[in-house]
Amino acid sequence: MTAQVEKLMRILQISEDEALQVIADDKAIDRGQKMEFDLSPEDEKATRKYRQADRTPTVYNFQKRDRKPNEIKRDLISLLEKALSDNGAESVEVTNVERQIDFLVNGTKYRIVLSAPRK
Repeated sequence: MTAQVEKLMRILQISEDEALQVIADDKAIDRGQKMEFDLSPEDEKATRKYRQADRTPTVYNFQKRDRKPNEIKRDLISLLEKALSDNGAESVEVTNVERQIDFLVNGTKYRIVLSAPRK
């Protein structure tokens, strides 16, 4: 008796002939042979269906979130625009109504960027 047979007999509490049969069946399964206890093709198809029952396709949401307008920043930008145009700035252009103003003074281009840090 080999150590593997003795181990199977001890752990599974089976006879020596049954242990040898288990080893032979394992080798046959490793070679890809069909066994009498394998599932029928219909049962195999059903188990495959049940194994994949919980898998749902991932649905991504790529829609942009609508931000509510920041009225305080809009008011500040409009005040800056009015002050710049009243005091001699040329071609005052509001690039972003809540963030940025571009303008010219004596042929030099300037940009004011308004930010509101959270902390």
